[in-house]
Amino acid sequence: MATEAIGSFYLMKCGTVLSIIAVLLAYWYRAPGQDVHLDGRLDAVLSSLLRAERKVGIGSFARPRVAVGFGGCVDIVVDGVSLLDKAGVLPSDRPLHHDFIEDSEQLAQSFAYFFPPGAASERFVVNSTLFGKLVEASRGVPGNRWSVGGNALVMAGRMATEGCDVLLGVSANPDLANVLSGHVTVAGNRVEEPDIHLVLEYPSGAKWGRYTSRRANRYIIHSDKHNPYLASMGDFEQKIRGFQPDLLIIGGLQMMDSFPFKKGEREALLRRLSQLLSSTSQDTGVHFEMASFVDGLLLVELMERVVAHADSLGMNEQELPNLLSHLRDGNVTVLSDPSPRVATVLDQMRELYRLVNERRGKSPSSRSLTRLHVHTLAFQAIIVAHGSQWKNTMSATAKASLTANRHVCGSPDINPSKAKLILDESFSVSRREGSQRIMLQETRPVSCWDEDDYELCVAPVLVCTEVHQTAGGGDNISAAGLVLQI
Repeated sequence: MATEAIGSFYLMKCGTVLSIIAVLLAYWYRAPGQDVHLDGRLDAVLSSLLRAERKVGIGSFARPRVAVGFGGCVDIVVDGVSLLDKAGVLPSDRPLHHDFIEDSEQLAQSFAYFFPPGAASERFVVNSTLFGKLVEASRGVPGNRWSVGGNALVMAGRMATEGCDVLLGVSANPDLANVLSGHVTVAGNRVEEPDIHLVLEYPSGAKWGRYTSRRANRYIIHSDKHNPYLASMGDFEQKIRGFQPDLLIIGGLQMMDSFPFKKGEREALLRRLSQLLSSTSQDTGVHFEMASFVDGLLLVELMERVVAHADSLGMNEQELPNLLSHLRDGNVTVLSDPSPRVATVLDQMRELYRLVNERRGKSPSSRSLTRLHVHTLAFQAIIVAHGSQWKNTMSATAKASLTANRHVCGSPDINPSKAKLILDESFSVSRREGSQRIMLQETRPVSCWDEDDYELCVAPVLVCTEVHQTAGGGDNISAAGLVLQI
């Protein structure tokens, strides 16, 4: 297993070299009729992002120590439209949001709600018979593939690949544990059958009945039995003390969303998690990776029990307005603009940063929010407080951007002929009238500037045009950005 970890590490290094070679080849061997100016711009942005990423490296003697919990499963990745057709789930004429799925009609309505805008979503299937039928149908869908999944497992894998030693809090069976890197130590109970998640992927322009997707994304369904209970927490908590991590990452809590707990069970689990976080050394950074939450009461509990003890938050363009709406007026925003403008996201980040820290100022036991990372299809944006423990923000933003392409295209080598820039040539830093506009400079594509008590960095994403996978994108991107900041 150590050989596999070392091999994957050098694969990433080799991928960087191959990316540079690909840039040069793309420059000399363009197809006739291509826009040379646009190609040259893309090549220059890629070369500059690679240089920015390489400015900071992981030390060869002191590997960062990262503890990651929770959430591990087996992902079955299939073409979403093909699976629904195979299972006899017909397109619904009534797109509707459902907190959880009880039957095939609700599944059709929910998929029809998120599919056209291309918005990521994840829902619990109450009906285990329906879920079993869908799993069985997935086996007959051409191109289906099985992979390791779950927030903690995916982030742990990325951290180990990037050069960290990882303590992983997850319930796993021996087969699942055996595929992990030798630099990942599992802390958790053994299960015979891991939870299964069905990942319904679809490309941009996919059609389902009268619906057409505006962008590539995925709709995830699960019927978990282990993950909602954070079953690995006891062993994880004990081993953290001896592991002494530089960073503690918490994710996978969306498995609790709309799950049929007995009265008081969820509250007790989150109180225990809160105690774990509050007892964590101040020398250890704490990051919470957000997800798609629809239960307002759970969001209230997460703000009090988890977010209050985190220095850093990570989320996508759907999760940001949802959390902000909850903080403003207690509402849940299920569906937001899947392709927001930079100015809109930056204003939302500023407000979230302010509101979270205002709430924490009223509680002496809370940590201050000193880092906020938002990943979107078109760009990455990171806020880091001045004087905080987080470092190398510019390089971390570049690495997050490059990781988005590497993951979605399924290759450590970035091929500019399979990428495009959808970020405008300039962007406004705010929607406020008279706000500064920043030009996207090909030779310095990561724009960083100071505001109030923090630094803010924005990097364009080289959007993959030949999608291999979208599931796990946020976890890989967030983990890659954190690696250079601890």
